[in-house]
Amino acid sequence: MGRLLLWVGEYSATYQLVPASILPQDLDPFLCTHLILAFASMSNNQIVAKDLQDEKILYPEFNKLKERNGNLKTLLSVGGWNFGTSRFTTMLSTTANREKFIDSVIFFLRTHGFDGLDLFFLYPGLRGSPMYDRWTFLYLIEELQLAFQREAVLIRRPKLLLSAAVSGIPHIIQTSYNVHLLGRLLDFINVLSYDLHGSWEKFTGHNSPLFSFPEDSKSSAYAMNYLRKHGAPAEKLIMGFPTYGRTFHLLKASKNGLQAEVTGPASPGKYTKQAGFLAYYEVCSFVQRARKHWIEYQYVPYAYKGKKSVGYDDATSFSYKAMFVKRENFGGAMVWTLDMDDVKGTFCGTGPFPLVYILNDLLVQAESNSMPLPQIWFSSSMNSSRSDSEILTVIEALTTDTIKILPPGGETIVTEVHGKFENMTTTPKGGLVTPGKETASPEMHAVAIGRTTEAPETNTTTSLDHLSVTTAGMTVALLTQTTVRRNMTTVGHQLVTHGGMDITFVYHQTKTLSEEETSGRKAVVPEKVTASPQTMSVALDWQNITLKWENLTSEVEN
Repeated sequence: MGRLLLWVGEYSATYQLVPASILPQDLDPFLCTHLILAFASMSNNQIVAKDLQDEKILYPEFNKLKERNGNLKTLLSVGGWNFGTSRFTTMLSTTANREKFIDSVIFFLRTHGFDGLDLFFLYPGLRGSPMYDRWTFLYLIEELQLAFQREAVLIRRPKLLLSAAVSGIPHIIQTSYNVHLLGRLLDFINVLSYDLHGSWEKFTGHNSPLFSFPEDSKSSAYAMNYLRKHGAPAEKLIMGFPTYGRTFHLLKASKNGLQAEVTGPASPGKYTKQAGFLAYYEVCSFVQRARKHWIEYQYVPYAYKGKKSVGYDDATSFSYKAMFVKRENFGGAMVWTLDMDDVKGTFCGTGPFPLVYILNDLLVQAESNSMPLPQIWFSSSMNSSRSDSEILTVIEALTTDTIKILPPGGETIVTEVHGKFENMTTTPKGGLVTPGKETASPEMHAVAIGRTTEAPETNTTTSLDHLSVTTAGMTVALLTQTTVRRNMTTVGHQLVTHGGMDITFVYHQTKTLSEEETSGRKAVVPEKVTASPQTMSVALDWQNITLKWENLTSEVEN
């Protein structure tokens, strides 16, 4: 666990997409565990550099990073989307061709100081590749591993690593791979859990949603679970995180949500110059002038301005995805690509590499510090009015203690709390979250935790209470937090079910303590504070549904 792989994009010695160009020596070598340089090419069934400058400048500087971090591993990727399939098919077609390729790979990687090879073949059996490539691709992997093992013994050095980029779309997986054998043969598998939707479709959809409804196979979680279910070891599966978004040109500006009709891609970004595509640093500029929304059940954002719409990832969605990787015990995360993050921190205003550093904190640093991350599903009450910094404050606070909420499905849900959280009272606007068209996934039961800003010199006492609510035949532990100060707010959560979807609502109650009540006390006496029953009307899928609060009681220190 804790593998963080970063792809350095398909560029020359300076990374052309980034307005402020970056050289390998400018990188933080402790940012990740593995760096993968994309791409090398192939000629006459042998691996070759795409450019002479790569061998002279890029490769040496890239691998010098290991002098600063002795634990860093570097890999060279061969292939890519634009590489096509014909040269792979030719190389795979005979034993002699594969042997020639393997010999060239070992010599090339050792000569330039790489620690392994990544196969980026998109895709065996598709895009002009014959169906038998599914099997000859496996032959190559088996022969590469055997050759790598023999070479390591012969020269008494660590074995070269071998990975492959694998599609996250089930019908491609079924056609192109024997997942069980891939899982046995490869050192790790990089899952391309992005480009799941884009402007090649007729309706808007997110590039890389974390979750989807059961009938929708296009999500990161679905891809990872599908590969695991079909035989790939979880610890070898590396989930893909995109540092870019996919854009659309809307048919009507007023129809801008998911599944809105589109006429094609939005105009190219200023720097990437590709229609239907924005690097994250370009997204940061776009959203400053756009309306942002959070897709509740997919755990990702989108934004629109006029007829331009973009589905992208940000600090919040990266945090949720990292928590998912950790919770499900997958092998780690890989980012496509490093140089599409905000390299210098000049566009997004949150420091250099803001997205990658989140993964480093939650996966690499948490692992090296042996600090458990909470196994927790977050509430649907997280909406677009919450900033990235607020969400991250929650996650940072959560990682200081152990909270374990097991997934639903018949198990008892247990909450363990150690220590004390401070300054973490949930007070969303109006104290209530109203679900809109996008609602919480029926597969998730959640705890909502937020933050509040305290005035300086304010004395607070924070207590955590537990409520157990039974809904749809399942017991769910809910966490209630109470912060006591002169102006005291009691925050509670209730899980209700409508139409098969579990939705968390938030209520709050405020009590003002008198001067006599708050001063001169030597002992704290628990007191019961009960939220009075009330009814409210909630708009859900254009219907008015009346819901009634149950009495929820929590102990308050006053």
